[in-house]
Amino acid sequence: MKTIDELLAEGVSGKRVFVRADLNVPLADGQITDDGRIRAVLPTVEALAGAGAKVIVASHLGRPKGAPDPAFSLLPAAERLGELLGKPVAFAQDTVGPAAHAAVDGLEPGQVAVVENLRFNPGETSKDDAERATFADELAALADVYVGDGFGAVHRKHASVYDLPARLPHYAGYLIATEVGVLKKLTDEVQRPYAVVLGGAKVSDKLGVIDNLLEKADRILIGGGMVFTFLKAKGYEVGASMLQEDQIPVVQEYLKRAEEKGVEFVLPVDVVVSGGFPDLKAKEPTHPDTVPADAIPAGQMGLDIGPATAELYAAKLADARTIFWNGPMGVFEHPDYAGGTRAVAQALLDSPAFTVVGGGDSAAAVRLLGFDENAYGHISTGGGASLEYLEGKTLPGLAALED
Repeated sequence: MKTIDELLAEGVSGKRVFVRADLNVPLADGQITDDGRIRAVLPTVEALAGAGAKVIVASHLGRPKGAPDPAFSLLPAAERLGELLGKPVAFAQDTVGPAAHAAVDGLEPGQVAVVENLRFNPGETSKDDAERATFADELAALADVYVGDGFGAVHRKHASVYDLPARLPHYAGYLIATEVGVLKKLTDEVQRPYAVVLGGAKVSDKLGVIDNLLEKADRILIGGGMVFTFLKAKGYEVGASMLQEDQIPVVQEYLKRAEEKGVEFVLPVDVVVSGGFPDLKAKEPTHPDTVPADAIPAGQMGLDIGPATAELYAAKLADARTIFWNGPMGVFEHPDYAGGTRAVAQALLDSPAFTVVGGGDSAAAVRLLGFDENAYGHISTGGGASLEYLEGKTLPGLAALED
């Protein structure tokens, strides 16, 4: 795929450049709680604006139902982008309508505009090729050039990600180029030992990546809500912990395959439990208890890996040369259950390995727990996209940028 450096070498002064970013930031009461994805697209926007382009930034946010919804407006993201750029950013209150055209027509070289949430138009996410194509045609009318830099959306076959690049000269932005380079180090150019840490709520979300990593990783460490399906698969009782009973046979097969292939599957030896899920807003003390992983009492819910497991996992990561981490070890948003996630985050920092934090909740945890994100090898902006790449899937947004 062509990169933004090639575009800049060709010259962009006065050209309308459509940047498909990923500004899908978390909001609470209309305020951005983590601006990492906005900061991730800054190098691309700054380079284009600095070269005299008229920059049109577009993104989705949340899951509106194909119609305008104030709760999912990109205005807060546009305002934050302006603050980070240190200059005003125009905001269009529609995607391809009069406001968008007026905003773009009003741009001078070096200026930036953001159009409203792309998912306010049903054509963005439509499974109907013709409906997506119509919306892509309308987006293409706004620009002369396309730059794909929304890595968190490249696994979606959406109009602005998949169909639009075919209608304009297209290039990969700095973020996508970086993300793809990192993922190649996790698939084709791996330094060993290669350790993978997987957490999060549902084991079903990670089955594809586990299946593929059984062919690539040297050891796989499991935590988060998904771990209780693994513990149940080994015959342990898990109390009131999160459990996907229907996935137990699949998990048992993976454990068997791992043993046959010499891949080390590492599961918790102790668990932090409580009588119920904590109130994440109040964050009041919940009086948790630590129990052996094979002795979770009835009625108790596992909410984090225990301290002995945290030490074990740190030891398993200490000699790794490549580490990929996706998914927290527990309910990290509450201080009583953040210990396991904090320990893994610290273990990555302490390791000499090339470390990749795989987006989503893992990236949010690193920031929330106060770690220096620049100390990691890479923090991905796209959890789902990273996982699908590691599953070996073709990502529509990357395929669209290929020549």
